[in-house]
Amino acid sequence: MGSLDGSAIDRVLQDAVDTGAVPHVAAIAADREGILYEGGAGVRAVGESSDRVTTSTQFRIMSMTKMVCTAAALQQVERGDLEMQAPVDTYCPEFADVQVLEGFDGDRPKLRPAGGRATVRQLITHTTGLGYWFWNADLVRYQEVTGLPNVVAGSADAFKAPMVADPGAQFVYGINIDWLGKVVEAVAGQTLDVVIKDQITGPLGMDDTMFRLDAGRLENCVSLHLRGEDGSWTSAGELLNQNPDWWAGGHGLYSTPRDYIRFERALLRGGELDGVRILAPDTVDAAFSNQIGDLDFPAEIPTADPPTTDALRVGPGWKWGYGLLLNTHDVPGRRKAYTGAWAGLLNTHFFVDRTTGVCASIYTNSLPFITEEAWTLYGDFESALYASL
Repeated sequence: MGSLDGSAIDRVLQDAVDTGAVPHVAAIAADREGILYEGGAGVRAVGESSDRVTTSTQFRIMSMTKMVCTAAALQQVERGDLEMQAPVDTYCPEFADVQVLEGFDGDRPKLRPAGGRATVRQLITHTTGLGYWFWNADLVRYQEVTGLPNVVAGSADAFKAPMVADPGAQFVYGINIDWLGKVVEAVAGQTLDVVIKDQITGPLGMDDTMFRLDAGRLENCVSLHLRGEDGSWTSAGELLNQNPDWWAGGHGLYSTPRDYIRFERALLRGGELDGVRILAPDTVDAAFSNQIGDLDFPAEIPTADPPTTDALRVGPGWKWGYGLLLNTHDVPGRRKAYTGAWAGLLNTHFFVDRTTGVCASIYTNSLPFITEEAWTLYGDFESALYASL
């Protein structure tokens, strides 16, 4: 496919910063052979830095970590070291203590045993019943009345959070991949940072992707930005605990657009990049296939924590593979059916369209997640990219 005329994409990015839709933005696109487009607009820290954002700038990729951790688990499945149908508690005995939250009696949580033993496969497909506070009002209240921290705080107590549905009953997006990271560690006998570096980021040459940044890379990292009452963006510094109790498979990685596109290209190429294979072609095919059967990814997920996220409204006709959100129909002028995609809580998004043969990602670090302005930007970027192909 080769390089493309990126002037229309450049305008989309610059306009988003100029209008205040986002504090800064970087975007990148590639095909199976290499990078097609890369660009950026805005600065690392509004009001504090004149350093321009580029595709070599460090971002907190949050839940884009999930597909990397999922790939590490799938590698263990391929080697025969991990059994997907095995109950989670065979690898993490403490998982047997996780109960289902059924509501409240006054301020007292009503908990009951789960209606079955959740499996590793259910962790990978978000069908264990484990949720996230920001999209579940009962979990917000549970944290309030118990003092339990959420996973972003980096405390191991976050693993005491209950399920909100029985295993296998529904798709609930939640802390499943944090638990999956613990399973990966139990199987490997190594911490997750070592597993991911040895098995994925190291082999792929993703040297700027890691759970804790060194001093030089920290200097090159964007700040988290929050919108002030006057609508302007303010740098809020760091969000993630730099000394967490565990390395979070669900949200813990920092990366650069140039690094993460190598992971995307490996998926686009069926699990291989530059002669290095991280997954078998059949495994990648499965990741891009419906793995939740008759269950559906919710057409709308209301927000339970507006400062953290808006509601997610994708509409009907979406499924989940292994680590990937899948659209079951072509999007006119944009991605084809069964493109694999996901996002990060601080407004990072990626997609891998194996039919068209293109992958791309777009990055800012701001809250709330998926504001209308940010959602519009992602669509405008994708439309401009496809129009340029």
